[in-house]
Amino acid sequence: MRKPLIAGNWKMYKTAAEAVNLIRTIKAGVHALSGETDIAICPPFTSLATACEEVKGSAIGVGAQNMHFESEGAYTGEISALMLKEQGCRYVILGHSERRGYFKETDELINKKLKTALKYNLIPIACVGEWLEDREAGRHFEVVKGQFQGTFDGIEAEDMEKTIVAYEPVWAIGTGKTASPEQAQEMHQFIRKLIQEKFGEVTAKRVRILYGGSVKPDNIIDLITQPDVDGGLVGGASLKAESFVDLIKGTLKAGVS
Repeated sequence: MRKPLIAGNWKMYKTAAEAVNLIRTIKAGVHALSGETDIAICPPFTSLATACEEVKGSAIGVGAQNMHFESEGAYTGEISALMLKEQGCRYVILGHSERRGYFKETDELINKKLKTALKYNLIPIACVGEWLEDREAGRHFEVVKGQFQGTFDGIEAEDMEKTIVAYEPVWAIGTGKTASPEQAQEMHQFIRKLIQEKFGEVTAKRVRILYGGSVKPDNIIDLITQPDVDGGLVGGASLKAESFVDLIKGTLKAGVS
């Protein structure tokens, strides 16, 4: 069985000092829980070093929210995979809908980042997902298939198995709307079929697919019990220790691991 993952994307929230307080409270909340669910937090770049230090000795992994595809160079304002590894990061989010939307990141660019992350043994959380107009026009499968093909172009099955996919219906991010468990399962199943067609059945069964889109403690059980939903990429609910810990408890309660 695939081990669930609850990953908190803090976006552009929390100073380093605020990160310390939040992490310590989360650690206290998950300390007595079983290790049947993986846990990750993805703070801003300025809090990564602090976060990596704070999670030592705990079951919590740290990830970055983005990175450049080059190992080094004259790229003002960018951060490399090597820099993330040096800080102690385990994960990196790539192709988040906000990167695609606000910063016009293309599938080709995300593909380059994905290959670099794998080269440096970072676990990519690669995001795909449709916008509201795509869903309303019935293009959601077409859009996600195109993103999948571009993002994972040239990737071998061995590396795909090291990668986590996150499905983000953009219309459900920060809006309070959530894809129904049936809608989430339908798309997750579709993505798993794409993985199977490209990489084979064995790989498709091993890759974890997270749901991201207004994940909260009150909907996590209904989502995580869907057969192809393997966890959550959590936004707002990860910024408060109580709700983030409750998400993890809900995943354990569902007994899907």
